Amino acid sequence: MEYRLTDFLPTTKKELELRGWDELDVILFSADAYVDHPSFGAAVIGRTLEAAGYRVAIVPQPDWHGDFRDFKKLGRPRLFFGVAPGCMDSMVNKYTANRRLRSEDAYSPDGRHDLRPEYPTIVYTKILKQLYPDVPVILGGIEASLRRVTHYDYWQDCLRKCILCDSGADMITYGMGEKPTLELASQLSENPILPRDIPQTVYLARKEEIPGGIREDDIVLHSHEQCLKDKRKQAENFRYVEEQSNMMHASRLLQGVDGRYVVINPPYPPMTTEELDASFDLPYTRQPHPKYKGKRIPAYDMIKHSVNIHRGCFGGCAFCTISAHQGKFISCRSKESILKEVKQVVEMPDFKGYLSDLGGPSANMYGMHGKNLNACEKCKRPSCIHPQICPNLDTNHQKLLDIYHAVDAVKGIKKSFIGSGVRYDLLLHRSKDEASNQAAMEYTRELICKHVSGRLKVAPEHTSDRVLKLMRKPSFQQFYEFKRIFDRINREENLHQQIIPYFISSHPGCLEEDMAELAVITKQLDFHLEQVQDFTPTPMTVATETWYTGYDPYTLEPVFSAKSQREKLAQRQYFFWYKPEERRGIEQSLRRIGRADLISKLYTNTYHPTSNAQFSSPNNHANHRAKPHSEEPRKEKRGRTRRHK
Repeated sequence: MEYRLTDFLPTTKKELELRGWDELDVILFSADAYVDHPSFGAAVIGRTLEAAGYRVAIVPQPDWHGDFRDFKKLGRPRLFFGVAPGCMDSMVNKYTANRRLRSEDAYSPDGRHDLRPEYPTIVYTKILKQLYPDVPVILGGIEASLRRVTHYDYWQDCLRKCILCDSGADMITYGMGEKPTLELASQLSENPILPRDIPQTVYLARKEEIPGGIREDDIVLHSHEQCLKDKRKQAENFRYVEEQSNMMHASRLLQGVDGRYVVINPPYPPMTTEELDASFDLPYTRQPHPKYKGKRIPAYDMIKHSVNIHRGCFGGCAFCTISAHQGKFISCRSKESILKEVKQVVEMPDFKGYLSDLGGPSANMYGMHGKNLNACEKCKRPSCIHPQICPNLDTNHQKLLDIYHAVDAVKGIKKSFIGSGVRYDLLLHRSKDEASNQAAMEYTRELICKHVSGRLKVAPEHTSDRVLKLMRKPSFQQFYEFKRIFDRINREENLHQQIIPYFISSHPGCLEEDMAELAVITKQLDFHLEQVQDFTPTPMTVATETWYTGYDPYTLEPVFSAKSQREKLAQRQYFFWYKPEERRGIEQSLRRIGRADLISKLYTNTYHPTSNAQFSSPNNHANHRAKPHSEEPRKEKRGRTRRHK
């Protein structure tokens, strides 16, 4: 289908004139290229506001140098400016765990590095406040969401204040932004005074300005100044922040900073199916804006033939930001909405019949929820499946199977792949409901036989149960069990498929000895790992708080973390035990840590891996380990946000 320029949200004065507009209600500034697709946050918010009758424009990747003409070209909006860094935290997008520049910016045309600044949320806001000091600036997206309280910044190696303080912005809408942004636009249309009662928003206020004052049911965190002096207090804060981010009925959070309070209003309830359908059913063109004239946008290439079927993830992995941004409660699209989008993909001129992904933050959580919602309303657990699967969780895969069958029946679909990661602990779980157990077995077989493009991605993350506990991941024994099932089904169906396992080094609690044992175990399994990742501290994860403070936020017990370059490289080398150039260093390390006994296990009957023994991951938007040794960022919320499963 050919689209006209007016089918996209306007980005220039000329495009406003084509629509006959002389004024805008909202102007959005994004550090990503403008792709009009439901996996890109600026497009979602822009289309949501448009559907409600507001005149909205997007300025993608404005030039922040010189005379700031990109910030002036559309003038002053009637209601507010919206600022977001794009789909990923800007620093994770730009740098590896070793602080090296990534090979490309996946969200920029031709992968260019020079089209976004570091911390664009701060940079853009300061420019807008300089030019239009009286116009409200509202922050959204992952960069602001994860920096809404005092947080550790890995790239500057320091604690930083709430991003409202550093940017000068007026408010944050955190998490999935459709509902708070619409409510904000509605209230500002009636009254130009910035409201302070909207759920899922953050603002700064003096004590006497806090609506209702500090109430008994508010949670007052340790102040920024206290956290600077005492790392233990920072760790204590995080537990409250994580718990309240994952509760149906959360408390208001307050944190003192610079003589004022950061006020974090509780989130909205999870979106209903009808609300989520409405967001995905907006008139997206599903294409980059014509201004890019065919330039390659790597992130778009990865997801253009994929369909996202739900939001939220109840895995609660220690290194992942999804629950802080999307929450642990699953919001599902209806079968009708999913099929409507699938048919749109089928009609794309370059579609060859293969859906690259039919998934979500974790592919097989669709349709899962608490059986007794009253219990869910009181629950504070950050994970529904760790340390064990909650008995109240409905783990039935039947609804997902029904989706797969309906999608595969669509004319023009040859095969639908599951590119997002799969939680094998959900597949292995045996509940009291036999129908659920049967559906899990059916799903496992169908997944392996019909929805794997030769490689199935799973994320054991480590082999040490002690480290896995700190990661909030299941025992490695479950991986063995799943691999046995995978291999058996492959034999029965005469298939020759691979499991693509993902592992992390230098996670809090991980010792060099743990990595040495990981090397031995993966050798025994005949894995020659290429797609691996060093732990990268990112704001608003329990692993980052543990890494920075040295304490587990839930137990306040000390936890070791590998921090120096030497310590991290000493752990990372074990991933590549099979490379001749690594052998000497590994043998020296094993003798140094008193595990010379492992040398013979690693280097007896060693052979060089062949090309088909290499494990690598196909590109996909939900998991960005795209190149060997690239340390590409883990899954953020599909299309908007970092790290996963």
